[in-house]
Amino acid sequence: MEADGDEHEEQTSEPGLASSMKKSRSYSKCRGEMGPKTEVLLRFLTPPDSSPSCGASISSDCIARVQRFLVTRLGEDWIFLVLLGITMALVSWTMDYASAKSLQAYKWIHGELRENIPLQFLAWVSYPLIFILFSSFFCQRVAPQAIGSGIPELKTILRGVVLKEYLTLRAFVAKVIGLTAALGSGMPVGKEGPFVHIASICAAVLSRFMSFFSGAYQETQDLSLSVSVCLLFPPPGVLFSIEVTSTYFAVRNYWRGYFAATFSAFIFRVLSVFNKDAVTITALFRTNFRMDFPFDLQELPAFAIIGISCGFLGAFFVYLNRQVVLFMRRPNAMTRFLTKHRLIFPAVVTLVVATLTFPPGFGQFMAGELMPRECINSLFDNFTWTKISGSPPPVGLGLSAAWLHPDVSVFLVLLLFLFMKFWMSAVATTMPIPSGAFMPVFILGAAFGRLVGEIMATLFPHGIVFDGILYRIIPGGYAVIGAAALTGAVTHTVSTAVICFELTGQISHILPMMVAVILANMVAQGLQPSLYDSIIQVKKLPYLPELGFGQYNIVVEDIMVREVKFISSQSTYREVKLLLDSSSLNSIPLVDSKDSMILLGSIDRLELLALCDWWLSPERRLLMQVRTDTADYCVSRRKRRTERRWSSNLFSSEYITAWEEAETDEPMEIDEIRVDPSPFQLVERTSLHKTHTLFSLLGLSHAYVTSIGKLVGVVALKELQKAIEGSTRSGVRLRPPLASFRGGNRVSCVFLPLFDSRQTARPLQPEALFLRVSSPTNLRVCVWRNASSSLGLRLARPFRSHGNPSPNLASSFYLAVRGQRSL
Repeated sequence: MEADGDEHEEQTSEPGLASSMKKSRSYSKCRGEMGPKTEVLLRFLTPPDSSPSCGASISSDCIARVQRFLVTRLGEDWIFLVLLGITMALVSWTMDYASAKSLQAYKWIHGELRENIPLQFLAWVSYPLIFILFSSFFCQRVAPQAIGSGIPELKTILRGVVLKEYLTLRAFVAKVIGLTAALGSGMPVGKEGPFVHIASICAAVLSRFMSFFSGAYQETQDLSLSVSVCLLFPPPGVLFSIEVTSTYFAVRNYWRGYFAATFSAFIFRVLSVFNKDAVTITALFRTNFRMDFPFDLQELPAFAIIGISCGFLGAFFVYLNRQVVLFMRRPNAMTRFLTKHRLIFPAVVTLVVATLTFPPGFGQFMAGELMPRECINSLFDNFTWTKISGSPPPVGLGLSAAWLHPDVSVFLVLLLFLFMKFWMSAVATTMPIPSGAFMPVFILGAAFGRLVGEIMATLFPHGIVFDGILYRIIPGGYAVIGAAALTGAVTHTVSTAVICFELTGQISHILPMMVAVILANMVAQGLQPSLYDSIIQVKKLPYLPELGFGQYNIVVEDIMVREVKFISSQSTYREVKLLLDSSSLNSIPLVDSKDSMILLGSIDRLELLALCDWWLSPERRLLMQVRTDTADYCVSRRKRRTERRWSSNLFSSEYITAWEEAETDEPMEIDEIRVDPSPFQLVERTSLHKTHTLFSLLGLSHAYVTSIGKLVGVVALKELQKAIEGSTRSGVRLRPPLASFRGGNRVSCVFLPLFDSRQTARPLQPEALFLRVSSPTNLRVCVWRNASSSLGLRLARPFRSHGNPSPNLASSFYLAVRGQRSL
């Protein structure tokens, strides 16, 4: 048995749930071959069997027939998708209904206490404080995994890493209740990110509790995300889920995602109409921009400025959010105090935000009385606020009147709103509650776009005249473009433009919106990672980073762990038990022997644990003792002998200890184990680019490295991550410099024949080998017994170094080059 370092103590075997791992089976294969004496043992060990009643048998048979009929006629996919869509529609509508009623009560209390300012302030601050503290306390008690967005963890799970308890029913309950309370508080937190997590938990729980859907979970991980992101908008919801969660998306799941999302959205809209929340099925934030000439080509520079500016703002938002999280994780007295008392941080943040947004106070200068959805509706309206500012507001202005202050300019109100909500949203999304950043960032982008639109309306009060046609400035259109651009910059997605089309119900600004979103992504991706990747980096999740555009000449041989823990066909139970106790590997390679190291497959950890437990179990010990009696004894004598042996020494501690010591030295029975005969394998010369592609495409957590069938190493996500990031760590043998920065024109090795090809009887002299290369540190000279054994490339020209022929070397030689420059 080989000793291994600590590099692969967290190696996992298959992507998915830790809680959904297969149960260990009982290794009692020998029970079917028991003789007559075993009846005594079975009567001794097994309680009386109670056979099922006839009614229960008929009932189970009917259920099985119904299941087979449904699966045969409708198919597993359709049933699963319908159930998933209905469940998520009901959950989403219930959450929206509860949070909307909570916000209505919040504003009603604020309006009823208008005459008493101190009491009004107390109610304005205490109402969200109660909801946020409840959300934080409930999640920490029920399931701490429900805190945060959930998309970073799901991206990690989809890459093949097991994260415990993230897709369980407890996390589902905590996420739904905690998110509903957070949304009902009026704090700047979003719903879309957490709802991705909720839908994925729902898919996992459904597949776990329904036996005929047991194999559907792996295929529906991606589509379950598609249902949830923007539940009201199926096409952009599917696209957005693919962009934020998957590097490679299975096209066969495309129609499944659209079907589930469409069915869920339809149920949600119908429920809204029945509850009279909407007159009919319509857009969520419906706009009425004119369709004939919504914008002029001369406005495209302004739209481009919005895109570029949103790129910088999005990168700064991600940076600010990460700095807040890092500050809270910094080891000092304050963070230790906040970690011990986890409710203090959300309480302080809620208190500060609520105080600054108090409408009679500072909130009057930043539309503090508007709730998140009301902010979007007002920012998207068709009024030009600069034209009506300072005059009596017109009839029908509605929610937009909150942005008009009699003593403060509209530009100052929008600037204050943008500045204050920017840092409030960045800090609020770090609270230990279920929260997302999509909607707060969407509102910030809309405010920035509205600010640019009002500036354009001031510069061109009568509009832009082109070719005899007057194009009026529509500030609401600028707000829609800014919302899509900033959201795309923070999340590094382009589908936010399609989301805006679904939100507003109009595609009049499709061209400028796509220009702004693409420019924002170009700027943001060059400055910061996406918000979800930033959280992954902060939490140090075992996530595979993206491979850059640089030249990577590293191969698997450079990064693999060479000291691999393995089991051979001759391993004893003692060695297997020692391996299981000293490591936490979920998959252990099986080799033919310690000398040959031929890889036969891999064994799941639970299989080995079950085998070891059965091998040393009291049941097997008694079975083996009964079998030791001679078969030709009569039944009566056999019974007496069995009872006498049991009563004498079978249950003594000395006998049990001696028996276990003897049995642990027995070789392991490979035939009794379920072995995976085809674990994923790589060869030593596999490039980093191909390895990264395979890990990303297949969701691998590790791969074994073989050379002509021999196990020579193993590569896990950690080694691949370190190689891509360009850093080294102990236990991973990397040739200097790190291969990711190794020059692409250096020689890997030179193979020279032992004899001169012109005079085969005359061996080459060692002192005649003079090689001058640009970087000799990576040069390996290998001398072979004969020329035919070399696997290099035969070059029919003299050896040259820097263009000059070398007279001291044979005219023919064998060369294996990894780079491009010749010697």
